[in-house]
Amino acid sequence: MTTPRDLLLVAMDTAPVRTVERGDLSLVLAGAEAIDLLEGRAVTLRGDRLVPGYRPAIADRLLDEAASSLVMEEPYESVGDWLWRRGRGLSEAYLAAFEEEGQLIRQRRRRWLFFRTSEMVLVDSPERREVAHRWAADEPVLAALAEAAGIRDRRTEDPAAPDGAVSAVLIAVDEALAELAVERQRRARRRDQAAVDNVRRGY
Repeated sequence: MTTPRDLLLVAMDTAPVRTVERGDLSLVLAGAEAIDLLEGRAVTLRGDRLVPGYRPAIADRLLDEAASSLVMEEPYESVGDWLWRRGRGLSEAYLAAFEEEGQLIRQRRRRWLFFRTSEMVLVDSPERREVAHRWAADEPVLAALAEAAGIRDRRTEDPAAPDGAVSAVLIAVDEALAELAVERQRRARRRDQAAVDNVRRGY
């Protein structure tokens, strides 16, 4: 299992306080991929740039795609740019992989909070149980990613925070999520203003 897969299992297996936005989840999944690539030495961090390194054989298809998509030439790519580029539609890609692998099945009359139109449930599996143990143990990286995605409330006393390159990725994830929240607010204001203008025009 990879960190992005662990995160998605947690997202589907818990009852978040609020709906998990797919855009938020996609950005955090991209951050989880970057962390796995850092830990596997497929990439290193130079300042805020992801510098390709040792290219290991990666069994997981989506994580291998992530490694293959790294910018290979200087000045390379910032973590923030990676999150936006790689994160586009990433939650849907992981959901499709889960369904293809049989980890998700369609079932009537049950809905996960961040699946507004889908009726999908997780099957019981060793991977799911293993992730549940990591979640219960407050594994630091998984806990930090889950908090970023809004899967759990931020707590006053968190487990020991990751440091170094992993911490830098987590900071970039928080910044990207903040940017996305601002953009959503702008769009909402534009929609509200358009509605007001239509009323004034008699529509």
